[in-house]
Amino acid sequence: MKEMKDYYEILGVSRDASPEEIKKAFRRLALKYHPDRNPGNKEAEERFKEINEAYACLSDPVKRQQYDQFGTSTFAEGPGFGPFSSTFGDIFEDIFEDFFGVFGGRRAHRPQRGEDLRYNLTINLHEAAFGAEKIIEIPKTEPCADCAGTGSASRRPASCSNCRGTGQIRYQQGFFTISKTCPKCHGKGYVIGDPCKRCKGSGLITRRKAISIKIPAGVETGSKLRLRGEGELGQNGGPPGDLYVYITVEEHPLFKRDGNNIICEIPITFPQAVLGAEIEVPTLEGPAKLRIPPGTSSGTEFILKGKGIQRLHSHSRGNQIVRVYIEVPKKVTPRQRELIEELARLNNEEPQKTFMDKIKNLFSD
Repeated sequence: MKEMKDYYEILGVSRDASPEEIKKAFRRLALKYHPDRNPGNKEAEERFKEINEAYACLSDPVKRQQYDQFGTSTFAEGPGFGPFSSTFGDIFEDIFEDFFGVFGGRRAHRPQRGEDLRYNLTINLHEAAFGAEKIIEIPKTEPCADCAGTGSASRRPASCSNCRGTGQIRYQQGFFTISKTCPKCHGKGYVIGDPCKRCKGSGLITRRKAISIKIPAGVETGSKLRLRGEGELGQNGGPPGDLYVYITVEEHPLFKRDGNNIICEIPITFPQAVLGAEIEVPTLEGPAKLRIPPGTSSGTEFILKGKGIQRLHSHSRGNQIVRVYIEVPKKVTPRQRELIEELARLNNEEPQKTFMDKIKNLFSD
């Protein structure tokens, strides 16, 4: 009696595996044990046949149901690969594309999406805060107008004699008839006998294209903008790729960004800190008034609400944080020195003496 084969075990899948899982397992094993990857290896060849037999059964819903009920004897088709279903042929098309490039000539002229392009754009903080419109120039490939994209000066390329215009060379490979890309016309099916002078027979030219970019308010370094269809041309009628614009925001000499807030440090004089004052501070929208209360210490922070950066895709804004510090003059006039010394004499409690007294009291307890 013929020994029953466990097709699930051969493919390494469970009995409730989905069709996609079965297909994936078959493709992996077929690539591993294919005779072209294991020349002269009889064991690999037999394993390859088993894998094919298992997939031919489990990929067909009717055969799989029969197998699950009765085993292989009810539909065994003998050695070899058996008939190809459309699904079976498609997966072998994928496999043999890995080995030989193209199977049956059907993939060579399929539409292919164009490559994506990247552009690095540097903007200033004001543009990041409020948005902007920028014009950039990028090199773009497009069909040559002189030859209408054919590459031929007469606009009539000659049919390739090597492949008779098919773009494919057919030959026998094991059990299959394989088609490879024609080396003479590179799969195009035609050759250029009178190349266009402008594009030198390529059918394509490169020119610089100006593109307008709208930068939304709130972007920051690392933000990415996508412009659909502004990438390279597709092939064989495929869609173009996209253009990705990567944003870098320049550092500002006065403002430091912290999320949607901005921070700036403003110097004030000692009299302004002691007596209080109204000073003018810069903002992203121009100067603004800020009141400094009497007795302000160095490092005090004041918040200007809504003076920061607009949140991305929102109308709300962050705040501006103004941090003041007391600026000590490095040089003073004789009169200034006289007044400062007089102030020191009038100050009954010198800060340093008061601090040292606190230290002494701390350790004397």
